[in-house]
Amino acid sequence: MARPQQRLAANAEGPFYVDRTCIDCGTCWQFDPAHFAPTGRTSHVWAQPRGEGETRAALLALQACPVAAIGTTRELLAQSPADGFPSLVCSLPAGEVHYGGWASRKSFGASSWLITRRRADGRPDNVLIDSPRWSGALARRIEALGGLQRILLSHRDDVADHDAWARHFSAERWIHTADADAAPEAEHRFEGTEPITLDDDLVVLPVPGHTAGSVAVLFAGQVLFSGDHLWWGVDPPGVVASRRYCWWDWQEQVRSVERLLDLDVRWLLPGHGRWHHFAPGEWRRELEATLARVRQGRGGEP
Repeated sequence: MARPQQRLAANAEGPFYVDRTCIDCGTCWQFDPAHFAPTGRTSHVWAQPRGEGETRAALLALQACPVAAIGTTRELLAQSPADGFPSLVCSLPAGEVHYGGWASRKSFGASSWLITRRRADGRPDNVLIDSPRWSGALARRIEALGGLQRILLSHRDDVADHDAWARHFSAERWIHTADADAAPEAEHRFEGTEPITLDDDLVVLPVPGHTAGSVAVLFAGQVLFSGDHLWWGVDPPGVVASRRYCWWDWQEQVRSVERLLDLDVRWLLPGHGRWHHFAPGEWRRELEATLARVRQGRGGEP
Protein backbone atom coordinates (compact mmCIF):
# COMPACT_ATOMS: atom_id res chain seq x y z
CA MET A 1 0.00 0.00 0.00
CA ALA A 2 1.29 3.44 -0.93
CA ARG A 3 2.32 5.64 2.01
CA PRO A 4 1.93 9.44 2.14
CA GLN A 5 5.29 9.80 3.92
CA GLN A 6 6.96 8.16 0.87
CA ARG A 7 5.22 10.46 -1.61
CA LEU A 8 7.53 11.54 -4.45
CA ALA A 9 8.26 15.26 -4.72
CA ALA A 10 7.48 15.19 -8.46
CA ASN A 11 3.77 14.63 -7.82
CA ALA A 12 1.33 17.48 -8.46
CA GLU A 13 -0.24 18.78 -5.29
CA GLY A 14 -3.50 16.99 -4.49
CA PRO A 15 -4.97 13.70 -3.28
CA PHE A 16 -3.41 11.28 -5.79
CA TYR A 17 0.31 10.48 -5.59
CA VAL A 18 2.98 7.94 -6.49
CA ASP A 19 5.37 6.87 -3.74
CA ARG A 20 8.97 5.64 -3.64
CA THR A 21 8.00 1.98 -4.12
CA CYS A 22 7.28 2.67 -7.84
CA ILE A 23 9.23 0.29 -10.13
CA ASP A 24 8.87 2.52 -13.23
CA CYS A 25 6.89 -0.07 -15.21
CA GLY A 26 4.66 2.57 -16.85
CA THR A 27 1.35 0.84 -16.14
CA CYS A 28 -0.33 3.99 -14.79
CA TRP A 29 0.65 6.40 -17.58
CA GLN A 30 0.03 3.85 -20.32
CA PHE A 31 -3.56 3.51 -19.08
CA ASP A 32 -4.21 7.07 -17.87
CA PRO A 33 -1.79 9.54 -19.52
CA ALA A 34 -4.09 12.43 -18.62
CA HIS A 35 -2.91 12.22 -15.00
CA PHE A 36 0.23 10.08 -14.82
CA ALA A 37 3.58 10.43 -16.60
CA PRO A 38 7.14 9.12 -16.39
CA THR A 39 9.94 11.10 -14.74
CA GLY A 40 12.70 8.96 -16.25
CA ARG A 41 13.16 6.90 -13.07
CA THR A 42 9.63 6.57 -11.72
CA SER A 43 6.09 7.55 -12.60
CA HIS A 44 4.33 10.50 -11.00
CA VAL A 45 1.00 12.35 -10.95
CA TRP A 46 1.46 15.29 -13.29
CA ALA A 47 -2.17 16.49 -13.11
CA GLN A 48 -4.80 15.76 -10.48
CA PRO A 49 -8.11 14.39 -11.78
CA ARG A 50 -11.18 16.59 -11.80
CA GLY A 51 -14.72 15.31 -11.83
CA GLU A 52 -16.19 11.85 -11.64
CA GLY A 53 -14.89 10.48 -14.95
CA GLU A 54 -11.30 11.58 -14.42
CA THR A 55 -11.33 10.32 -10.84
CA ARG A 56 -12.57 6.94 -12.03
CA ALA A 57 -9.67 6.71 -14.52
CA ALA A 58 -7.11 7.58 -11.84
CA LEU A 59 -8.62 5.02 -9.44
CA LEU A 60 -8.37 2.35 -12.14
CA ALA A 61 -4.71 3.25 -12.73
CA LEU A 62 -4.21 2.84 -8.99
CA GLN A 63 -5.91 -0.55 -9.13
CA ALA A 64 -3.79 -1.67 -12.09
CA CYS A 65 -0.45 -0.79 -10.46
CA PRO A 66 1.47 -4.04 -9.87
CA VAL A 67 3.21 -2.84 -6.68
CA ALA A 68 0.50 -0.64 -5.07
CA ALA A 69 2.70 2.45 -5.44
CA ILE A 70 -0.22 4.82 -6.09
CA GLY A 71 -2.13 6.28 -3.18
CA THR A 72 -4.99 8.61 -2.44
CA THR A 73 -7.41 9.42 0.38
CA ARG A 74 -9.62 6.83 2.07
CA GLU A 75 -12.68 8.69 0.82
CA LEU A 76 -11.57 8.38 -2.80
CA LEU A 77 -10.45 4.78 -2.36
CA ALA A 78 -13.98 3.95 -1.25
CA GLN A 79 -15.14 5.02 -4.73
CA SER A 80 -12.89 2.47 -6.52
CA PRO A 81 -14.88 0.87 -9.36
CA ALA A 82 -15.55 -2.85 -9.01
CA ASP A 83 -16.35 -3.14 -12.73
CA GLY A 84 -13.48 -1.15 -14.25
CA PHE A 85 -11.47 -4.03 -15.68
CA PRO A 86 -11.42 -5.45 -18.22
CA SER A 87 -11.66 -2.07 -19.95
CA LEU A 88 -12.96 -1.90 -23.52
CA VAL A 89 -10.35 -0.78 -26.09
CA CYS A 90 -12.10 -1.41 -29.40
CA SER A 91 -15.11 -3.19 -30.87
CA LEU A 92 -14.92 -5.07 -34.19
CA PRO A 93 -17.40 -7.29 -36.05
CA ALA A 94 -15.30 -10.29 -34.95
CA GLY A 95 -15.42 -9.36 -31.25
CA GLU A 96 -14.34 -6.87 -28.62
CA VAL A 97 -10.86 -6.21 -27.25
CA HIS A 98 -10.30 -5.19 -23.64
CA TYR A 99 -7.33 -4.14 -21.50
CA GLY A 100 -7.05 -6.51 -18.54
CA GLY A 101 -5.65 -4.19 -15.86
CA TRP A 102 -4.46 -5.79 -12.60
CA ALA A 103 -0.84 -5.84 -13.79
CA SER A 104 1.61 -8.20 -12.10
CA ARG A 105 5.01 -7.53 -10.56
CA LYS A 106 6.01 -10.97 -11.94
CA SER A 107 5.85 -9.54 -15.46
CA PHE A 108 7.08 -6.04 -14.49
CA GLY A 109 3.63 -4.58 -14.99
CA ALA A 110 3.07 -5.96 -18.50
CA SER A 111 -0.34 -5.39 -20.07
CA SER A 112 -2.73 -8.27 -20.66
CA TRP A 113 -5.56 -8.24 -23.19
CA LEU A 114 -8.91 -10.01 -23.42
CA ILE A 115 -10.73 -10.81 -26.67
CA THR A 116 -14.44 -11.52 -26.16
CA ARG A 117 -16.31 -13.17 -29.03
CA ARG A 118 -18.83 -15.89 -29.91
CA ARG A 119 -18.66 -19.02 -32.03
CA ALA A 120 -21.23 -19.58 -34.78
CA ASP A 121 -23.32 -21.62 -32.34
CA GLY A 122 -23.40 -18.74 -29.84
CA ARG A 123 -20.98 -20.20 -27.31
CA PRO A 124 -18.28 -17.85 -25.95
CA ASP A 125 -14.78 -18.23 -27.38
CA ASN A 126 -12.79 -15.76 -25.31
CA VAL A 127 -9.01 -15.43 -25.47
CA LEU A 128 -6.61 -13.94 -22.92
CA ILE A 129 -3.35 -12.57 -24.34
CA ASP A 130 -0.70 -12.75 -21.59
CA SER A 131 -1.58 -12.86 -17.93
CA PRO A 132 -2.59 -10.26 -15.36
CA ARG A 133 -2.06 -10.95 -11.69
CA TRP A 134 -4.71 -13.13 -10.13
CA SER A 135 -7.74 -11.13 -9.00
CA GLY A 136 -11.07 -12.51 -7.86
CA ALA A 137 -12.78 -9.27 -8.87
CA LEU A 138 -11.37 -9.51 -12.40
CA ALA A 139 -12.26 -13.19 -12.61
CA ARG A 140 -15.90 -12.40 -11.78
CA ARG A 141 -16.00 -9.76 -14.52
CA ILE A 142 -14.53 -12.19 -17.05
CA GLU A 143 -17.04 -14.85 -15.97
CA ALA A 144 -19.82 -12.37 -16.74
CA LEU A 145 -18.34 -11.93 -20.22
CA GLY A 146 -18.34 -15.67 -20.91
CA GLY A 147 -15.20 -16.88 -19.12
CA LEU A 148 -11.90 -17.88 -20.72
CA GLN A 149 -11.42 -20.63 -23.25
CA ARG A 150 -7.80 -19.98 -24.32
CA ILE A 151 -4.70 -18.21 -22.98
CA LEU A 152 -2.00 -17.21 -25.47
CA LEU A 153 1.36 -16.28 -23.95
CA SER A 154 3.49 -13.96 -26.07
CA HIS A 155 6.84 -14.85 -24.47
CA ARG A 156 8.52 -15.95 -21.29
CA ASP A 157 8.51 -12.57 -19.49
CA ASP A 158 4.74 -12.02 -19.35
CA VAL A 159 3.30 -15.33 -18.11
CA ALA A 160 2.59 -13.94 -14.56
CA ASP A 161 -0.28 -15.88 -12.92
CA HIS A 162 -1.29 -17.88 -16.02
CA ASP A 163 -1.57 -21.05 -13.94
CA ALA A 164 -4.22 -19.56 -11.63
CA TRP A 165 -6.26 -18.23 -14.58
CA ALA A 166 -6.03 -21.53 -16.47
CA ARG A 167 -7.04 -23.52 -13.42
CA HIS A 168 -9.99 -21.27 -12.53
CA PHE A 169 -11.46 -21.27 -16.04
CA SER A 170 -10.20 -24.67 -17.27
CA ALA A 171 -8.61 -22.71 -20.11
CA GLU A 172 -5.92 -24.20 -22.34
CA ARG A 173 -2.62 -22.36 -22.76
CA TRP A 174 -0.28 -21.85 -25.73
CA ILE A 175 3.38 -20.75 -25.67
CA HIS A 176 6.24 -21.09 -28.16
CA THR A 177 8.43 -24.11 -27.57
CA ALA A 178 11.54 -21.90 -27.35
CA ASP A 179 10.08 -20.14 -24.27
CA ALA A 180 8.10 -23.10 -22.94
CA ASP A 181 10.26 -23.56 -19.85
CA ALA A 182 8.60 -20.39 -18.49
CA ALA A 183 5.20 -22.14 -18.57
CA PRO A 184 5.95 -25.89 -18.66
CA GLU A 185 2.35 -26.75 -17.76
CA ALA A 186 1.02 -25.14 -20.97
CA GLU A 187 -1.08 -27.61 -22.94
CA HIS A 188 0.06 -26.48 -26.42
CA ARG A 189 3.27 -25.35 -28.12
CA PHE A 190 3.86 -23.06 -31.09
CA GLU A 191 6.69 -24.22 -33.35
CA GLY A 192 8.95 -22.57 -35.92
CA THR A 193 8.77 -19.09 -37.45
CA GLU A 194 5.89 -19.38 -39.94
CA PRO A 195 2.43 -17.90 -39.18
CA ILE A 196 0.08 -20.25 -37.35
CA THR A 197 -3.65 -19.90 -38.04
CA LEU A 198 -5.68 -20.84 -34.97
CA ASP A 199 -9.00 -19.89 -36.58
CA ASP A 200 -10.46 -17.44 -39.11
CA ASP A 201 -9.77 -14.39 -36.92
CA LEU A 202 -6.73 -15.44 -34.89
CA VAL A 203 -3.22 -15.81 -36.34
CA VAL A 204 -0.03 -16.31 -34.31
CA LEU A 205 3.06 -14.67 -35.81
CA PRO A 206 6.36 -15.92 -34.38
CA VAL A 207 8.66 -12.90 -33.93
CA PRO A 208 11.89 -14.21 -32.39
CA GLY A 209 14.34 -11.60 -31.17
CA HIS A 210 13.32 -10.08 -27.84
CA THR A 211 13.29 -13.70 -26.69
CA ALA A 212 13.80 -16.85 -28.74
CA GLY A 213 10.12 -17.75 -28.41
CA SER A 214 8.44 -14.36 -28.77
CA VAL A 215 5.19 -14.35 -30.73
CA ALA A 216 2.69 -11.68 -31.77
CA VAL A 217 -1.02 -12.38 -32.20
CA LEU A 218 -3.09 -10.84 -35.00
CA PHE A 219 -6.83 -10.60 -34.37
CA ALA A 220 -9.32 -9.96 -37.18
CA GLY A 221 -6.49 -8.80 -39.43
CA GLN A 222 -6.40 -5.47 -37.58
CA VAL A 223 -5.32 -5.82 -33.94
CA LEU A 224 -1.70 -6.80 -33.25
CA PHE A 225 -0.85 -7.98 -29.74
CA SER A 226 2.90 -7.53 -29.89
CA GLY A 227 4.22 -8.62 -26.49
CA ASP A 228 7.59 -6.90 -26.02
CA HIS A 229 8.46 -7.07 -29.73
CA LEU A 230 7.08 -3.60 -30.62
CA TRP A 231 5.31 -0.75 -28.90
CA TRP A 232 4.36 2.89 -29.52
CA GLY A 233 6.78 5.57 -28.37
CA VAL A 234 5.42 8.92 -27.29
CA ASP A 235 8.22 11.50 -27.08
CA PRO A 236 8.96 11.48 -29.98
CA PRO A 237 6.11 9.35 -31.38
CA GLY A 238 6.72 6.23 -33.45
CA VAL A 239 6.85 2.45 -33.41
CA VAL A 240 9.64 1.21 -31.14
CA ALA A 241 11.69 -1.95 -31.63
CA SER A 242 14.13 -1.76 -28.75
CA ARG A 243 17.71 -2.97 -28.98
CA ARG A 244 18.24 -1.95 -25.34
CA TYR A 245 15.51 -4.35 -24.20
CA CYS A 246 16.35 -7.19 -26.58
CA TRP A 247 17.23 -10.20 -24.43
CA TRP A 248 18.12 -12.72 -27.17
CA ASP A 249 19.11 -11.69 -30.73
CA TRP A 250 18.77 -8.15 -32.11
CA GLN A 251 19.36 -9.04 -35.77
CA GLU A 252 16.72 -11.74 -35.53
CA GLN A 253 14.33 -9.22 -34.00
CA VAL A 254 14.90 -6.83 -36.91
CA ARG A 255 14.08 -9.63 -39.37
CA SER A 256 10.92 -10.30 -37.36
CA VAL A 257 9.92 -6.64 -37.72
CA GLU A 258 10.45 -6.78 -41.48
CA ARG A 259 8.03 -9.71 -41.75
CA LEU A 260 5.22 -7.51 -40.38
CA LEU A 261 5.47 -4.81 -43.08
CA ASP A 262 2.66 -6.15 -45.27
CA LEU A 263 0.06 -6.11 -42.51
CA ASP A 264 -2.47 -3.28 -42.21
CA VAL A 265 -2.56 -3.03 -38.42
CA ARG A 266 -5.11 -0.61 -36.95
CA TRP A 267 -4.36 -1.27 -33.26
CA LEU A 268 -0.95 -2.00 -31.74
CA LEU A 269 -1.44 -3.46 -28.24
CA PRO A 270 1.91 -4.27 -26.60
CA GLY A 271 2.96 -5.87 -23.36
CA HIS A 272 4.95 -2.78 -22.39
CA GLY A 273 4.71 0.74 -23.77
CA ARG A 274 1.82 2.84 -25.02
CA TRP A 275 -0.77 1.31 -27.28
CA HIS A 276 -1.80 3.10 -30.49
CA HIS A 277 -4.52 3.31 -33.13
CA PHE A 278 -3.37 3.64 -36.77
CA ALA A 279 -5.15 5.14 -39.76
CA PRO A 280 -5.38 2.95 -42.88
CA GLY A 281 -1.92 2.62 -44.43
CA GLU A 282 -0.17 4.32 -41.51
CA TRP A 283 1.22 1.06 -40.10
CA ARG A 284 3.56 0.41 -43.04
CA ARG A 285 4.82 4.00 -43.06
CA GLU A 286 5.59 3.91 -39.35
CA LEU A 287 7.25 0.49 -39.53
CA GLU A 288 9.38 1.60 -42.48
CA ALA A 289 10.48 4.61 -40.41
CA THR A 290 11.41 2.27 -37.56
CA LEU A 291 13.49 0.09 -39.88
CA ALA A 292 15.17 3.19 -41.33
CA ARG A 293 16.27 4.16 -37.82
CA VAL A 294 17.66 0.65 -37.35
CA ARG A 295 19.71 0.98 -40.55
CA GLN A 296 21.02 4.31 -39.25
CA GLY A 297 22.25 2.54 -36.11
CA ARG A 298 19.68 4.16 -33.82
CA GLY A 299 18.43 0.88 -32.34
CA GLY A 300 14.85 1.16 -33.62
CA GLU A 301 13.81 3.93 -31.19
CA PRO A 302 12.54 7.40 -32.27
